[in-house]
Amino acid sequence: MEQEFDFENRIVSAEFSGEDAAEVSLRPKCLEEYIGQAKVKENLSIYMDAAKKRGESLDHVLLYGPPGLGKTTLAGIIANEMGVNLRVTSGPAIEKQGDLAALLTALSPGDVLFIDEIHRLSRAVEEILYPAMEDYGLDIIIGKGPSARSIRLDLPKFTLVGATTRSGLLSAPLRDRFGVLLRLELYTPQELAQIIERSAAILGIAIDRAGALEIAARSRGTPRIANRLLKRVRDVAQVQFDGVITQSVAKQALKRFEIDELGLDEFDRRMLTAIIEMYNGGPVGVDTLAAAVNEDAATIEDVYEPYLMQIGFLSRTARGRCVTPAAYKHLGLTMNGQQML
Repeated sequence: MEQEFDFENRIVSAEFSGEDAAEVSLRPKCLEEYIGQAKVKENLSIYMDAAKKRGESLDHVLLYGPPGLGKTTLAGIIANEMGVNLRVTSGPAIEKQGDLAALLTALSPGDVLFIDEIHRLSRAVEEILYPAMEDYGLDIIIGKGPSARSIRLDLPKFTLVGATTRSGLLSAPLRDRFGVLLRLELYTPQELAQIIERSAAILGIAIDRAGALEIAARSRGTPRIANRLLKRVRDVAQVQFDGVITQSVAKQALKRFEIDELGLDEFDRRMLTAIIEMYNGGPVGVDTLAAAVNEDAATIEDVYEPYLMQIGFLSRTARGRCVTPAAYKHLGLTMNGQQML
């Protein structure tokens, strides 16, 4: 029987996990310290400067893009740069209208309310968010039946910062109420190397440029993964080497974790190999593939496939998933599934 892959402890997952709690101390506090996302920083700087000159709160901001790219960090930077408080919550945590009403009425003028995974807000909660964003008012229904009446509460002007990894799931009325829409892109290895060197300095880890670039190249363009790999490589460097992360040390440590030169882990390679060996490279339906590799179909679609598609190793067609020639070459296989010598 195929051994089940430990998704919860997957090192190259971009999703936030318990071991990432320490990354809060690594987050930059101002735009000047924030590495990468040049266009986002430039536009955001202009919008914030203009709002401060007018003495107004910043327009509502929607941050979207893959997980682990710094959306929560940017929300904190916005609050810090604007000199206001930051209130943090998430879409799934706001279960009913009263939860959102409590958050909104507790805000002070100019405050930033950050809602992570905003696409997961219920429709009922969204309905009371619309007037709050547009008119800074809150409509509350008191009583039930014929005796029910509506009262309107005035809210201080605030900035809503919403973050989502799936902007397509956002309803059109909610999306239209954001004045600033910013897409975060995957980072280059050079940008990630800068982030790794900055994190290493904060954590007191000795690392050279080549070592930082080696970790960066395998971090899937994601700072969260880069910081996670840095800490794991540090452990190996301290126990088996002299504590300094060089290119050689990083390579040996990442080989121990079965993370290859492009950041693929055991499951990535297993899934690609399964499509090649069992289905002649595809096409194969996601449900069939999920049964073959003993994983949930939704997890394959949301977690594993995006990166493999980004690097050109997997394609989606009307008939199913297909492995590309680039993936065959990376795995050292010929188009008939045989190992290359």
